[in-house]
Amino acid sequence: MARVTVEDCIDKVDNRFELVLLAGHRARQISQGAQITVDRDNDKNPVVALREIADETLSPDDLKEDLIHSLQKHVEVDEPEHDPSSLISAGGVAAASDSEEDELPETLTFDQMSEEELLAGIEGLVPPEKSDDY
Repeated sequence: MARVTVEDCIDKVDNRFELVLLAGHRARQISQGAQITVDRDNDKNPVVALREIADETLSPDDLKEDLIHSLQKHVEVDEPEHDPSSLISAGGVAAASDSEEDELPETLTFDQMSEEELLAGIEGLVPPEKSDDY
């Protein structure tokens, strides 16, 4: 393919703006050392990315998923749910009711401290220095 145009790619990715996002993401991947799936032909990375999309050597859905994953700052990991009876026997406290299950964490644990330890900790605190600023 001598020159790649948006019309070559628009039938693979319907939205032109999404095409720009995907091609830009792929061009950054190529510049970071990713393997290219078409001949370079002395083309720059954005042109190579558009040629890969036009030739369908990469799936636009896979590129989109990878783009979304690269932009996420926090990835949620599904953790297995615990059996409520095992939580009670392990010392944890189960949520109060099913209606409050979404609002409260599944288990609540507290550090145990005696009243004397608490008072000793409070007495050991030093008050902040007074300042003229406030």
